[in-house]
Amino acid sequence: MGPFAHMHRREWLFLVLIGLFGPTCTPQGDPAIGPEGFRDDFERRELGEHWHNTGAPWRIVDGKLVVQGARNRPLWLKRTLPRDVRIEFDARSMSPDGDIKCEVFGDGVSRATSLSYTATSYVIIFGGWHNSINVLARMDEHGADRVESRGKRVEPGRWYHFRIERKGDTITAWVDDEVLVSMKDPHPLEGRGHDHFAFNNWESELHFDNLRITPL
Repeated sequence: MGPFAHMHRREWLFLVLIGLFGPTCTPQGDPAIGPEGFRDDFERRELGEHWHNTGAPWRIVDGKLVVQGARNRPLWLKRTLPRDVRIEFDARSMSPDGDIKCEVFGDGVSRATSLSYTATSYVIIFGGWHNSINVLARMDEHGADRVESRGKRVEPGRWYHFRIERKGDTITAWVDDEVLVSMKDPHPLEGRGHDHFAFNNWESELHFDNLRITPL
């Protein structure tokens, strides 16, 4: 008699789905962002029900989302993104290393479990690698296919306005209305497993505020 002989049909189907999609790609049951969009000003004491903390010291201080030392354990928004979207927020780094970071079109649950971390999303980094490189990466921020820009650096303590848009096969990130990085992806990340937004962080002290998400 096989090892699955005593299983109910529902249990067997569950195992099949886990095998096909893996634990991080299963539907999270999160509601979609509708035509009205989504906003969060963080004017409260707790993270709240809209956010999934993957195990880092994310907290709200004086109406700002604050983190330091997350080491790639993101704070995922528990709402699914529209296919084409505009995402805006304000951010600052209190460190000379800069390293302001977020993820777009990920699975909503992924996090680092070791020093190595491959995302399920596009990763956007302003002032990475000791404030020397700005990066837009497709899942692997260390990958050879990442898009880089240099020259614009993070000034510690200064607030920046981020705007990220995807239209069709192109995703672009602006900082204070200046293009930071842009990528044309012939195989865009989309659908189940690629439909969430997250703030992320490695070691710098970061502050975030005024999140706005608008369908395009």
